[in-house]
Amino acid sequence: MNTIKDIIDKPIFTKEELILLLSSEKEDKQLIFSKATEIKAEYVGRKVYFRGLIEFSNKCRKNCFYCGIRAGNNIINRYEVSEEEVIDAVKYAYENNYGSIVLQAGERNDRQFVETISNILKKIKKIANGKLGITLSLGEQTEKTYRKWMENGAHRYLLRIETSNPDLYKKLHPDDDGHRFEIRLECLQLLKKIGYQVGTGVMIGLPFQTIEHLADDLLFFKEFDVDMVGMGPYIEHEQTPLYQYKDQLINKTNRFNLSLKMIAILRIMMKDINIAATTAMQTLDPAGREKALKVGANIIMPNLTPVKYRENYLLYEDKPCIDEEASECKNCLEARIKIAGDEIGYGEWGDSKHFANKK
Repeated sequence: MNTIKDIIDKPIFTKEELILLLSSEKEDKQLIFSKATEIKAEYVGRKVYFRGLIEFSNKCRKNCFYCGIRAGNNIINRYEVSEEEVIDAVKYAYENNYGSIVLQAGERNDRQFVETISNILKKIKKIANGKLGITLSLGEQTEKTYRKWMENGAHRYLLRIETSNPDLYKKLHPDDDGHRFEIRLECLQLLKKIGYQVGTGVMIGLPFQTIEHLADDLLFFKEFDVDMVGMGPYIEHEQTPLYQYKDQLINKTNRFNLSLKMIAILRIMMKDINIAATTAMQTLDPAGREKALKVGANIIMPNLTPVKYRENYLLYEDKPCIDEEASECKNCLEARIKIAGDEIGYGEWGDSKHFANKK
């Protein structure tokens, strides 16, 4: 049987090998982390790229069982950031040399929403003289909408699959036409066809999830040939149906460590993609984002959402930084990146090298 060292030096991993890597502990785990650090430095460098995050709205038509802003949650206050406030956040990103921004919101596809996003995209391009990269994370849309948004200035799109296993997907969503695994996949294919840099991701440590599921998730990223990945630990939210399974979850320390292994293994598998150090990592460990950067992540997302809205965009509980102004968040992340031994790629889009290398 191959050792961990033998496996991580192979060009391609089997599912069985991935299960072994994901189950590794102590010295074996450190071997994986060291290999991922080495590959990150060689293939994407030690630069970390900022994506200024604007959580545009928590209004959502979906009713996903894990999400705090699901349509069925009647407790939270719904909001939509005004165009003027979005533009103020964009100006901050531009003036502080961020390089890129992300527009994220609950999933909607009504005409007003589509047009609002289009207008904002046009204004962003004008204000920043085309110098700000734009990522969208706005859920399932029609091909026409995806094309329209690209024409208006977006060029990267993150649509998290949450799990690549259709049966597990059904356990995380209502059984109706608004929550179909096949539609999610079709949207990812559409984004790829149109020419976006396509990102996806999964939650790690979900109820009913196994190590085998996570191995399949890694293979899915590879087979789909994604350009970027945003993934992190599942964190329960009291106002969701999945909260009833909280006592069956692996503990938060193990969820965090499993998430680190997923990032490191993916970096070894897909050497030149972009991988985010997600906020959820910091929720479970005060140094979570630095640790993610050290084992392969190279993207970080400072929150630019106006502070008054942030407590209402809680996809999960205990989300950090909800009361920090943009300048405080920036200073904090600069320090974290320095601690991780990286530097910030100020003024750079930080596009996926994997996407460029496919052309």
